[in-house]
Amino acid sequence: MKLFYFWLCSIFILVFFFLKEGVCQSPYYQGKTITFMQGRDPGGVGDLRNKVMFQFLQKYIPGHPTIISEYMPGGGGRKVANHVYHNVKGDGLTIGASSPGILASAVLGMSGVNFDPAKFIYLGSPFSENNNIFVTRKALGINSLEKLRERVGLRVGGQSVGHVQFIRSRLFAWLLGIKEPRFVVGYAGAELDLALERGEIDSRASAVDKETMSEEYKKIADFHVILEIPKGSRPPVFAGLPEVGTFTRTQLERDVLAMSRTFWGAGTLIFLPPNTPENLVRTVRQAIRRSFEDREFHEAYKKLLGVEPTPLSSVSIWRTWAFLRSIILWFHFSKSV
Repeated sequence: MKLFYFWLCSIFILVFFFLKEGVCQSPYYQGKTITFMQGRDPGGVGDLRNKVMFQFLQKYIPGHPTIISEYMPGGGGRKVANHVYHNVKGDGLTIGASSPGILASAVLGMSGVNFDPAKFIYLGSPFSENNNIFVTRKALGINSLEKLRERVGLRVGGQSVGHVQFIRSRLFAWLLGIKEPRFVVGYAGAELDLALERGEIDSRASAVDKETMSEEYKKIADFHVILEIPKGSRPPVFAGLPEVGTFTRTQLERDVLAMSRTFWGAGTLIFLPPNTPENLVRTVRQAIRRSFEDREFHEAYKKLLGVEPTPLSSVSIWRTWAFLRSIILWFHFSKSV
């Protein structure tokens, strides 16, 4: 009988001890800092789209970690993608953020791609509706498409070569038949409108947001065409602008435009390095999903950016990548036979 009570007490003590340890264990993220490593300069639309999520991620990640941004612009996102892929620990404390241009760079075999986008762990995107407009400096008086096409040597501003807005500028210029455009790069996103106003550049591709829809923006820019992403979606304020797809003349132009819409419909890529443990992936993915479902997130996003968020799940981004890869492979195959 004494032996029985001894074992009973021992089991009780062990169970109590381990339960106590489990209850008292702090959440993994408590007291820690998560860094959003962004492949862009601070202050632009892409930066704002990410930052508006921070307070909600803090709310929904157990332990309520501090969340900050660091910036690593270059190569249209390739620099930050290479860094996260090769140099970041899989401890859930660094999250990559880039435009979907890194997918295009990878599937097209561009130089500087030292990562496999299929191995990143995608978390979602706060938007998929991604309309863009092509504008010129109002002081130039290029207030019609006819005048735009007559202009020779238009200076088109952009960020780095390979940046998504640089590619959109080239797409606009190509489809509109602009004569001998000169692409002026090296600007941060937040600097482009200042450069337009000062006369350093003549034109640019610009994301549709609170600023471009404002009355103040109409004082510095003439609006020419819109690129709808997805097709058929645009804010009412730009209801009268022609869609750039109406200017395509060949099947190649239509195919390139269709692929571009698909690429850019992935919104912004938010991802963890390939070696991140599954339990941390689940924690962050759930926090992002709950953030996107939060009514206050939708209100904050619209207040800051002037448009509603149109979130994408991690599964949708993965499907976009797989679909685009299959298209490119088919395109190369069709050209070789």
